[in-house]
Amino acid sequence: MKGAPYSRIITLGLPIIAGQLGMIVTGFADTAMVGHYSTDALASAAFVNNLFNIPILAILGFTYGLTPLAGALFGRGQRHRVGGVVANGLVVNLIFAVLLMGVMTVVYFCLDRMGQPAELLPLIRPYFLISLAGMVPIAIYNVFAQWSYAIGRTSMPMWITLAANGVNVLGNYMLIYGHWGLPELGLTGAGIATLLARVLCPSLIVAFFMVRRCFRPYRLGYKATRVSGSEMKRVSLTSLPVSLQMAFETSAFSGTAVMAGWIGSVALASFQVVVTLGTLGFCIYYGMGAAVSVLVANYAGRREPEAMRATAMRGYIVMLVLAACSSVLFLNWGVEIIRLFTVDPTVIAVAAGLIIPLLIYQAGDATQINFANALRGTANVMPMLWIAFVSYILVGIPSTYLLAFPLGLGVYGMVLSFSVSLFLAGGLFLYFFLRTVRGMRRGQA
Repeated sequence: MKGAPYSRIITLGLPIIAGQLGMIVTGFADTAMVGHYSTDALASAAFVNNLFNIPILAILGFTYGLTPLAGALFGRGQRHRVGGVVANGLVVNLIFAVLLMGVMTVVYFCLDRMGQPAELLPLIRPYFLISLAGMVPIAIYNVFAQWSYAIGRTSMPMWITLAANGVNVLGNYMLIYGHWGLPELGLTGAGIATLLARVLCPSLIVAFFMVRRCFRPYRLGYKATRVSGSEMKRVSLTSLPVSLQMAFETSAFSGTAVMAGWIGSVALASFQVVVTLGTLGFCIYYGMGAAVSVLVANYAGRREPEAMRATAMRGYIVMLVLAACSSVLFLNWGVEIIRLFTVDPTVIAVAAGLIIPLLIYQAGDATQINFANALRGTANVMPMLWIAFVSYILVGIPSTYLLAFPLGLGVYGMVLSFSVSLFLAGGLFLYFFLRTVRGMRRGQA
């Protein structure tokens, strides 16, 4: 049987999902602790987090470009060259992260022009600056996490992420409410706790890379490699389209958060709660999608197009099962989960009314994640750029505005609009993945 069996996909994906779930639990804890502190703090966190989702996911996407390169080399047994990819990838990603920090610094000075409630700005500003400081640690950690995924060591990032999440939750408890003799910092305390966790992650994974004996071939390749313009360009060519694809996708969601703020603090807080629920599904799907990408890249390195196609299709079946499970969870226990985040009855009522459009877009999210990662694994990443631009920017954002305001559906229409862009993107990613596989097959004929 050609392609990775279901057991291999699931075995490789489960540790990634576990790490992602750990992040979700932390996100839930952040939102719940901040939400119980005050509705203004929850709304402020929603605004800043959605703004930073764009550059942070752009950074993540840029590191994802390493997977097809390192995965293909690993599939051919070229361990030293994998280390060289990591060395060049680290430099490129640090440059990219610093550039995005510059962009977000400009955004900081424009916060008072973005139509948000004036009473939230004193909470938004310090939280924004703390979030800004965490961008470089995110880039460093995810370069090494993608290396770890590409060589099949998916459990190491999982344990590191879970440890950091524990630090984050404990830090929230201590700093938001002022426990154990520490000052009560509210939303600013939540930001500091998150920053500490983000610094811990790269510290641990770099230490393991440099010390563990089993990583010696990669370490030798890393140290022996001279960073060069040509290698940095090669990494950038596979990284930038994936980064922009994720940035465009996130822009649609973050732009929606800005529109929700135009309605008011309750709408913005309700939107944040529901998006946090949706992130549960997204991270589970993306964990399995990362496994699909790694396996497709391994088969691409060995020039096995039939195995690439079979692996992607089996991954999609697994993904649809996960989407069904997420939908059942949201449908039956969504309101109870919402109550974990806030005690404001108005926010609870508005957020509960958004569960149905949340359910509708789960299958679309699973579809686009599976085939975007399958296409990423082929290293034919350029189509991802324009697919994301068309689906999320040209179609998604206007759909959100149309449903929310001219059609009068408000925040309900905003969440409903996600289905339009996600299903469109999923269909296009599938088409280009299959076309890439057919092209590889014809090249072997």
